[in-house]
Amino acid sequence: MSNAKQYCSRQLAFWANSGILIVVLISWSFPESLAQSFTSYRTGPDTARTVQPDGGICLMGGRTEDDGAMRWFLERSKGGDILVLRTSGSDGYNDYLFSQLGVKVHSVETILCHNREASYDPYVHQRIQEADAIWFAGGDQSTYVNYWRDSPIDSLINQALTQRNIAIGGTSAGMAILGSPYFSATVGSIQSDEALANPFHEAMTVESRPFIQLPILANTITDTHYSERQRQGRHVAFLARAYAREGYPMRGIACDEYTAVCIDPSGIAHVYGDYPEQEDVAYFLQVSCEGEEAGPENLEAGRPLTWSRQRQAVRVYKVPGNPDGTHTFDLTNWTTGEGGSWENWWVEDGRWQSGPGQAPQCIRTSLPPLTPANSPRVFPNPWSGVGQLYLEGLSGVPDDSRLIRPNGQQQEVHIITGQQLLVLDIPGATPGLHWLGFRQKTEWYSVPLYIQKAP
Repeated sequence: MSNAKQYCSRQLAFWANSGILIVVLISWSFPESLAQSFTSYRTGPDTARTVQPDGGICLMGGRTEDDGAMRWFLERSKGGDILVLRTSGSDGYNDYLFSQLGVKVHSVETILCHNREASYDPYVHQRIQEADAIWFAGGDQSTYVNYWRDSPIDSLINQALTQRNIAIGGTSAGMAILGSPYFSATVGSIQSDEALANPFHEAMTVESRPFIQLPILANTITDTHYSERQRQGRHVAFLARAYAREGYPMRGIACDEYTAVCIDPSGIAHVYGDYPEQEDVAYFLQVSCEGEEAGPENLEAGRPLTWSRQRQAVRVYKVPGNPDGTHTFDLTNWTTGEGGSWENWWVEDGRWQSGPGQAPQCIRTSLPPLTPANSPRVFPNPWSGVGQLYLEGLSGVPDDSRLIRPNGQQQEVHIITGQQLLVLDIPGATPGLHWLGFRQKTEWYSVPLYIQKAP
C-alpha cells in the first residue's frame, strides 16, 4: 500500500472511532494530486501568443522521435504555443520541444489526463483553444478514446483544426487515433496472426465513430511499430473489415518505429528517417482498383482471411525516410511518389504475402456516393447471401430498389415486407462488395453491402 493510502486508511479509522467530522477530514486527508483530473507541466510564459499557424499533420512510428520531423512540426506552429496531450507519463516532451531542437516556440505545455473528467475542465479547454500545435504522446489509444471521444476535448480540437489551421501530430497511440476509421484497442491489442486467422476476432476494434477528423486521412487507417512488430498482416485485416463494413475503398498509412510521415496542407506526405543508414520505411496502402471485384474472397467469423484478387488485393507504396524528408507520396491522387517503390500485398488462407507491384492504373468511378452516417443501414453486414436481409431507416417502402455492383451493373431488389424495417430478397447475388440503391421520389440513398461466401 502506498504512503498516501496508508495515511488515508489511518485517518478513516481514527475518525470513525471518534464519530465526528468524518466527511470533512476525509476530504482533507487526500493529497491534492489524487483529487485532480489532470496534471499540467508548462515551459515558457503562461500567457498565449497570437500567431497564424501553417497547419499540417505529423505521424510518427512509435519509438524515439525523429528530430527532422519534429522540427517540421514545430515550424508549422509559427513560433506559437505547443500543447502535448497524454494519459500516461509526464513532462518528457517539454524541454525537448522548447529548447533542444533549435526551433523557437513561445511555450510548451503537457497536460496529463488522469480520467475522463479532465475533458470537461475549463483550464484544459482554454489551453486547447490557445494551442497552435497539438501533439498526442504514445501510450494506450483506448484511454484516448475513452477519455476524449464524444467530449469537449475532441470537439475543441476539431474546431481548432478547421477554424485556426493548427498543426497536429502524434506517435504510436497518438498516431493511431488520427486516421478514420481507427483501431481503438478498447479490447486490447491484436497480433497479425490472430487478425488473419479470424478477421472478426473480438479485439478487431476498427471503429468509424467520429473522433479526430482530418479530411486528408478520411478512409485511411493508420498503424505503427510496423515492421518491428510485423503488423502488415493485421493492417490488411483492418482494411478488409472496414472495406466490407463501410463499402468504399480503404487506405492505410503505417510507419516503422523510427520513421515519420509529415503531411503538408497541399497533401504531400514527406517521409523522415535515417535511410540509407537504417531501414526506416513508411507504407501507403490502398485497396486495388483493378478487376471487377476488389474485396476479400473469404471474410467470415472464425475462418482465416483470404484476400488475393490475383495477388494484387492491396497496392502498397514503400517509402524509405531520409533526414531531409525529400522522399514523398502525393495523398491527393495516391499514385505519385518520389524515392519509393510499389508492392502488391495479399492474403491466402490467413497468410500475408507480398511481391513486386506497380502503381494503380485505374480510378473508381462507378461507386455511388456514401450516404451520411444517419442514413439507412442494412444488416447483417457482411451478409452470407442466405436468409433474410434487413434495412432500417427509410420512411416507408422506396419507389425503386437496386443492387449495384462495383462495375456499375444493376439488379432489381424486391421488398418482401415492412415499412420502417424492410425485408429484402436478393436472389443469386455473388460474393463481394455491392451497393443497395433506394429511391424515394427524387432522392436516392446508397448503402454499402458486403456479401460473403455462404457457409
